[in-house]
Amino acid sequence: MTVRKSWRRVDGVLLLDKPTGMTSNSALQAARRLFSAAKGGHTGTLDPLASGLLPLCFGAATKFAVDLLAADKTYEADLLFGVMTDTGDADGSVVERREVAFVASELEAALARFRGPIRQIPPMYSALKRDGKPLYELARQGIEVEREARAVTVHELRLLGFSGDRCRLRVTCSKGTYIRSLAEDLGRALDCGAHLTALRRVAVGDLAVAQAVTLDDLAALSEAVRERCWLLPPDTLLQSLPAVTLDEESATRFANGNPVGGGVAPGKCRVYGLGRLLGLGEVDDQGRVQPRRVIGSA
Repeated sequence: MTVRKSWRRVDGVLLLDKPTGMTSNSALQAARRLFSAAKGGHTGTLDPLASGLLPLCFGAATKFAVDLLAADKTYEADLLFGVMTDTGDADGSVVERREVAFVASELEAALARFRGPIRQIPPMYSALKRDGKPLYELARQGIEVEREARAVTVHELRLLGFSGDRCRLRVTCSKGTYIRSLAEDLGRALDCGAHLTALRRVAVGDLAVAQAVTLDDLAALSEAVRERCWLLPPDTLLQSLPAVTLDEESATRFANGNPVGGGVAPGKCRVYGLGRLLGLGEVDDQGRVQPRRVIGSA
């Protein structure tokens, strides 16, 4: 007889070290089962090829997932020059091979072209949609459509290693940057082509993969130990914002969706009161804290 899973309310953030070969949603569902979490979401997709930091939100923390989606991300990427694939990474089929004839100084010069604000054409093998259909579905049908270049920012692009036709890069970039496209563009700049052979996300905003845990390590623990040792509070995603603590009357008003006084400098803030995190607020020019995302009481 099949035993039905008993879901429960779980509020918090899990920093997961996603393995390669697994989709982000599969990793999320596996973690949800381990915590018996009724509600969960992730904060930015990692391709199956990629490993590394995948922050997961359960319960109340899902209200703040969108804020982490906009955070800068840091990757370590392995590239193979002279070989191009239809997907821009090692999961695709080889479509062209070229001779690799550049030297390290030429690679460094090419990297300089991709630092700072750049425009990047998203890959066909992506989840972006055209007329309601993901581009990757069209790509699998052999259909290629024109994509508009998008403005992104590469804050750091550092060469970690280079040998023959391979290199490793460290990239810190803004939301919406495709590392596969960056690899292809770099190969194009060097007139030999390239594709991504491995990708590991090492940071999302202020969160680092060194703080993360694997699914295998979680599975080896009891549910109680998992929650005590690895589940972080919902305000983990808001630590870069100033904190505002309200008195009981103002806290009750804020929790009911009303603006209150007591703000600091204008901008977003994390709001506390009634002995707990109340949610995300935004201080206006009059010093009022406007509710933006409010956590309901348990």
